[in-house]
Amino acid sequence: MPTTVLIVDDSKLARIVAGKTVAALQPEWDRIEASNANDALAILREQKVDLAMIDFNMPEMDGLALAAQVRALHPNMPIAVITANIQDEVIARAREVNATFVSKPLTEDGLRGFVSGAALRLRATGA
Repeated sequence: MPTTVLIVDDSKLARIVAGKTVAALQPEWDRIEASNANDALAILREQKVDLAMIDFNMPEMDGLALAAQVRALHPNMPIAVITANIQDEVIARAREVNATFVSKPLTEDGLRGFVSGAALRLRATGA
């Protein structure tokens, strides 16, 4: 069964960039997009998702609040919080919900560590 990554960002362009970056690193992974937290939660309830990449700055619910909800639903899911808001507080809050902090602009090098670690974790758990 293929690995599925959920990309959550209110910017269509950012979702495209994230999808292309994931495809460059793991071309066999399926990618699903959500433009907001509510859509992301609906997708997580309806289908199997193996890992999530979540933008921090979104309307209605920020990415850290969404990451906390995702973590409650899926305690072992690899989660990345992606943002250009590089502040110690944001990084610390990402760690509190056991999420990886990835800075924007998103690049293959910047995402490689998260994707590699997620792939290893998923293989180890048989996901």
